Amino acid sequence: MNKARILILGLALGSAALAGLLAKGVIGKKAEKEVVEVNKVPMAQVLVASKDLALGERLGDSTINWREWPKSNVSDTMITKEASPEALETMKTARARLPIFSGEPIVERKLVLPNQAGFMSAILPQGMRAISVAISERSAVSGFILPNDRVDVILTRKMDGPDGGGKVVRSETVLTNVRVLAINQTFRQEAGEDKVTVTEGKTAVLELDPFQSEVITMVESAGELSLSLRSIAEGGDSGLQDTKPVLSDKFTNKKKATGGERMFVRYGIESVITSR
Repeated sequence: MNKARILILGLALGSAALAGLLAKGVIGKKAEKEVVEVNKVPMAQVLVASKDLALGERLGDSTINWREWPKSNVSDTMITKEASPEALETMKTARARLPIFSGEPIVERKLVLPNQAGFMSAILPQGMRAISVAISERSAVSGFILPNDRVDVILTRKMDGPDGGGKVVRSETVLTNVRVLAINQTFRQEAGEDKVTVTEGKTAVLELDPFQSEVITMVESAGELSLSLRSIAEGGDSGLQDTKPVLSDKFTNKKKATGGERMFVRYGIESVITSR
């Protein structure tokens, strides 16, 4: 073997050995971890709306929740979990006094609770009225009717029998699908105070339009009113919440007496008779 080949072979072996040593050093060396320091902002849990809430809409488990909020941006009007840990439970019966948008912090000045003045007006839809009618435990399904239930209003009265005979008792449905706002409760506000007390009574507060309110006031004096509880299944998938109360055809006569006509009211029912 000549000297040139020996030299080349030596250089190759030396290069291989050097490469092996370098590779061993790289593999055996632990990779240095890059540490990034993050300055954490102090946070607090704030009660916020999880969906848009319309005027008068009821808060509930699905409409409000706790959300992380920078402590530096938490105002005194916000409801925090640290100050009010039971807020999710206590606020779910409240109503929105003003519209609240999704993600907006809940503040008490935008809410009205059932025991506060203005609660009834806050839950009334535009164009509807709240009117109370006298009831008894028997006529209100023995206490099974609760606020937000839907009922039919039935009038029971005594009428003259045929051919001038004795009295007969008749019942007829005046209104169907009426929303109950309050049942067997009386809200009383003390003079000069903001406090409102709730006492047991014998009344039901119904949600009706202005003309239906006039009719129910008129027929109440003609006999006894009873409430018939409706099943929520009657409204299909949407339930009964999106439908309005319906007045019986017998009580929708809005015709007024004109010249040559007379208006008669018999047992609370108006009728127009034309004179000949």
